[in-house]
Amino acid sequence: MAHLERHAPGAYGRDPAVRCSRLIWFGWLLVAACLAGACRAPARSAAEPPGAGAVKTIENKGSDTLVNLALAWAEAYMQRYPEVRISVTGGGSGTGIAALINGTVDIANASREMTPEETAAVEVNGTDPIQFVVARDAIAVVVHPSNPVTGLTLQQLSGIYTGRITNWSQVGGEDRPIVLLSRESNSGTYMYFLENVVRLGGADSTLLFSPDTLLMPSSEGISAEVRQNPNAIGYDGLGYVTPDQKTLAVASKASGPYVLPSADTVNRGLYPISRSLYMYTTGEPTGEISKYLDWIRGDGQALVRQLGFVPLQ
Repeated sequence: MAHLERHAPGAYGRDPAVRCSRLIWFGWLLVAACLAGACRAPARSAAEPPGAGAVKTIENKGSDTLVNLALAWAEAYMQRYPEVRISVTGGGSGTGIAALINGTVDIANASREMTPEETAAVEVNGTDPIQFVVARDAIAVVVHPSNPVTGLTLQQLSGIYTGRITNWSQVGGEDRPIVLLSRESNSGTYMYFLENVVRLGGADSTLLFSPDTLLMPSSEGISAEVRQNPNAIGYDGLGYVTPDQKTLAVASKASGPYVLPSADTVNRGLYPISRSLYMYTTGEPTGEISKYLDWIRGDGQALVRQLGFVPLQ
């Protein structure tokens, strides 16, 4: 019969060989425990929402005309799809397009079409710029409420902004000097007004804004100056016109008709200073960017009229 050896209590501690064996065995247990802990995913903080790592971000930048509408779109979309984060900033159409060329934004907002030079700059990187019409807008001509002038022709507006007409009495107003207000040159609204009003749509025209024109950094800047200056004239997207400004009717020719800007007159082709508003991507959008643009051109159009713009028909 096999003999079972019994050790008295404390015998392992007295036998050096046994003690060494137990230390080695305990060491291996520690190594195994550490390895198991390293492989296990760290516990998620109770404050961190499930799926937080799946958040998708869309960078959107550009037109100051579009910025309020773009912010409203982004807020509504994020409420509906909380896994998406949309960052919206202004700075002007030129700024947004430059960021698109540099690859620092996903979507560029513009109140004008891209120039051939800008398109070529995108194509250098091996992609084509893709244009999306997202809304329409009227450019309203605004003056101080006390100004008795009610309407101007495109030819008169060109004369005013090039400096050929310098006094309100020359267009049926009081004997007062005309103070010219405009957006800055990086604004798509500036470029549209230059090409279609100052130059009257003439492709070969070299007319420029009068050097006396005050260039304002924002739509709000134009509004503030018009409200306090009875001699001022400015132009802005219809969505930025406030009740404390007077909007002038505009005619394509002296015989009329003189038309006020509105969603109806833009859609009917009656108001002569209207345009499309754009979003641009580099290459055909995919994934969340594609879904967002589809939503803007669909359900998102409900917000367009609320903010004073003209929805797509």
